[in-house]
Amino acid sequence: MSANTNTDILLAGAVAAFTVDLLVYPLDTLKTRLQSPDYKKRFTNGATNTLNKAAMFRGLYQGVGSVIIATLPSSGAFFTTYEAVKHNMTVYNPTLKGDTKLLPQPIIHALASSTAELVSCAILTPAEVIKQNAQMVDSSAASKTNATVQTLQRFRSNPLGLWRGYTALAGRNLPFTALQFPMFERLKVYIRDYRDRRGIRTGTLLESGLITATSAGVAGSISAVVTTPIDVVKTRIMLAAAENAANETPDAKQKTIGKAIKSGGEGLVDAVGHTMKKKISKKSSMQIGREIVAEHGWRGLWRGGALRAVWTMLGSGLYLGVYESGRIYLANRRGAKIEEDELL
Repeated sequence: MSANTNTDILLAGAVAAFTVDLLVYPLDTLKTRLQSPDYKKRFTNGATNTLNKAAMFRGLYQGVGSVIIATLPSSGAFFTTYEAVKHNMTVYNPTLKGDTKLLPQPIIHALASSTAELVSCAILTPAEVIKQNAQMVDSSAASKTNATVQTLQRFRSNPLGLWRGYTALAGRNLPFTALQFPMFERLKVYIRDYRDRRGIRTGTLLESGLITATSAGVAGSISAVVTTPIDVVKTRIMLAAAENAANETPDAKQKTIGKAIKSGGEGLVDAVGHTMKKKISKKSSMQIGREIVAEHGWRGLWRGGALRAVWTMLGSGLYLGVYESGRIYLANRRGAKIEEDELL
């Protein structure tokens, strides 16, 4: 039986998420800008075709507020669901001949993390859409309005557009977590056994945190590289969500029709038809993927992969390291007995 309460898990998950958001967020902003369809136009010098460092590295914390607000409950929901599903599936996993279980432990970890991810994504999707669009706001422009506020204004007439990226986010995170968590759990056991064999295991909270951080970082970076093409498509979908929402406002539709009227009525029927069809003209993930390949080749699907691997290694290591250490610390404060396997 776990020594942790749901409150321990929620608090540890929230602290871990807050820590990672503050420290690793700038790398995520750079990754979003690299993967955006406007990267070449916005962040390179047309004449020399070199990186425009001033534009690329400006406003690296744009949109961080929305993520902090959303990741606190979403991370708590993730870990609460993950621990509960993992515990129940382990307890009720039927035994076959000998000590063989029906479901291998890696399958349990993959199913538990996938279930938790579906719950977490429902909370996190609006913040992800706001964040990635805020990361692309030109902070050098004359407007003094906060980047997050500017993004929210684009969804005023269509707030449900904030959830447009749910399928894309879940489509990226499900394979990511299904790969990461079995590797993560296996690496923890391997490192523990290795230190046991060498006689150097201390069983301290610090050791537990370091082993968890190392295992999570390695597993996270490998999973990040493998799922980079899905992440590139997800970024395009979320950036397009704000553009679609802005185009669906009454003002935008009136402008389209107004231009046709000013031009003497030419194309008026087409303009009206265009505004009516705009809602159903959203592209699928496969269509966006094909467009990226057509425009940039297969390498376009891997854009930002190296940067994503680095920030995921740092982020996952910090995230799960702080989470694991936090829940053990909170249990110790209550005087609860920590089981051997919970130290890792």
